[in-house]
Amino acid sequence: MEYRVAELASVVGVGVDTIRFYQSRGLIPPPVRRGRFAIYDADHLERIRRIRTLLEAGFSLAQIRRLAEGEAADPVGESGDERGLLAALAAESVGEGTLSRAELASETGVPEALLSSAIQAGLIQPLEIRGEERFSRSDLEMVVAALGLLGTGMPLDGLLQLATRHTQEVDRLAEQAIDLFDDHIRKPLGEDEEGVARAFERLLPQATRIVALHFQRTLVARALARLRGRGEEGALEKALEVTQAARLEVQWR
Repeated sequence: MEYRVAELASVVGVGVDTIRFYQSRGLIPPPVRRGRFAIYDADHLERIRRIRTLLEAGFSLAQIRRLAEGEAADPVGESGDERGLLAALAAESVGEGTLSRAELASETGVPEALLSSAIQAGLIQPLEIRGEERFSRSDLEMVVAALGLLGTGMPLDGLLQLATRHTQEVDRLAEQAIDLFDDHIRKPLGEDEEGVARAFERLLPQATRIVALHFQRTLVARALARLRGRGEEGALEKALEVTQAARLEVQWR
């Protein structure tokens, strides 16, 4: 089975920028080039799925790269040596599932000073765990996505301004959403903590997807309207082709 990068991203449920980021970090091999197209195969698919599984288990990208290097030197599947390597890596730091600011900077290649700007803008938000500042894997993925936007030529200051405004609006809407959940789900369930947890687990990914899909729809509609208003028919036709083929990559793990 062969995939272009957008097709591979859709199948594994990650962003195109995430695949390119994994490739730049040596976690997956480069694709085969056919003219102007990059072609990925089933090996790339399985490697990315495994990376995702290991990330969810709390492994860092550096640890996953060490494991990949070990497999490249001795590609024999999950041998005793591989299980030993996994155990050794797990003994180091796996299980916490969070990163310090220095680790986040190291994993993404983003200077800590720039991460501080992203924190101030609300793009990423540290957690306090046992009195220490920690970042989740979702923060790592947001930084990777932001790097992808910067790579297209989007200005850093403009993106940070948008992030600040977005954070302010999202905070307000999130408070209202929590009030709805509190009034209509938590209070009726009373002391049934497991029932509340199950309801939250069921509703959260749906609410997340609705918000993301609504933003995408609005963004596409406004962009197409602007192109149409300018009479840029060629660009409009190409934009329609892209949006009809596009799939929003919204995952909750």
